[in-house]
Amino acid sequence: MSWVSRREVLFGTGGAIMGVAATVSGATAAGALGDETSYRHGPARSDREGAAASSGGVEPAGMTQAGVDRPGTPQRFGLLAVLDLPGATDRRALEPRLAALGATILSLTGESSDVLPDGAGDLTVTVGLGPRLVGAIDPGLAGATALPRFAGDDSIEAHRIGGDLLLALHGSDPVALPLALRELRATLDGTPLRWSEACFRGPGVGTVTRNPFGFHDGIAVPRDSEKLAREVWLPPEEDGGDPRVAGGTICVLRRLVLDTERFAHLEPSDQEAVMGRRRSDGAPLSGGTMFDDVDLRAKTPTGEYLVPARSHARAAHPSFTGSGLMLRRGYAFATPTTGDDPGETGLFFIAFQRELDTFVRTQHRLDETDALMQFARPTASATFLVLPGFDENQPLGSTLYE
Repeated sequence: MSWVSRREVLFGTGGAIMGVAATVSGATAAGALGDETSYRHGPARSDREGAAASSGGVEPAGMTQAGVDRPGTPQRFGLLAVLDLPGATDRRALEPRLAALGATILSLTGESSDVLPDGAGDLTVTVGLGPRLVGAIDPGLAGATALPRFAGDDSIEAHRIGGDLLLALHGSDPVALPLALRELRATLDGTPLRWSEACFRGPGVGTVTRNPFGFHDGIAVPRDSEKLAREVWLPPEEDGGDPRVAGGTICVLRRLVLDTERFAHLEPSDQEAVMGRRRSDGAPLSGGTMFDDVDLRAKTPTGEYLVPARSHARAAHPSFTGSGLMLRRGYAFATPTTGDDPGETGLFFIAFQRELDTFVRTQHRLDETDALMQFARPTASATFLVLPGFDENQPLGSTLYE
């Protein structure tokens, strides 16, 4: 059988599909936030934090944006929107738009607002800027490079490739998300929408949850502040970074339609061979528990690899590409079945990393060797510079022009 996947680069280096883009596991996320002081001037946490914590909210202000490593366990619902910003390559057009957007986010996530009179709950809004606009500021800035085309990308509709602005909304209340997005778009005064879609994820702790194939995902991600600083956050000037983007990160967003029906017809042992992990508990086929390292050398008495040569867990392992881990925070989606149209089931792969090359090198390897790829079809692809954090005194995007 010739399998080909997109799952561990798409879904990370050692876990099943769904936990893709992002966060750090449970308690370590809170610890990571406490180390933000090196990324920008000013306090790591604003005076609003106590109120946010007591209400179950997520503090939006700080050295980094919410929705990347906080909250530690991603919210159950999401709404992703990709927009264009015509004329925004000029600083005079872009800077005030970003500042107004940040102010609206702070208002929406406060204790109450006209839009969300019952409070924001754990609503987060993460803002990313596309390569066209980043490159207009400085072609050498992190985030100025667009994603290359990968296997299967030629069939993606043009409006679902790239984009100028990402608004990623997440929360436990799915009703609040479109209300908040409408307010954000109003702030941008009729900015053209390329596409938007609701998404969801199952229960879990930290990044780990089951993907639409029924396997655990989001297992292999950076899990402490040191690894986050090394592999996810763009570094401060004292560590050789550009202060204009310090505390930001590079986001990769891919929409993958999954052939769950065909995968379901595989024998359970064949499904596990595709993934390289046990369905029951997420442990690698080389043995141990879910969070144990995949033993790429382990073999059966007859000399066959316990983790198959074309399995996703092996194909996506960073040892083959020399790349680091991505912070993955994945969400599933499902479109309605109508008449003869079976609808679509799939995964939004969302990953955060310091260097775009971390994803690119991994995906190229998946295209070449991953068995899971034949069950995944890309239908949207983009990358964005997630801007550094902001607060009432440091507007969103203001560091880009310092």
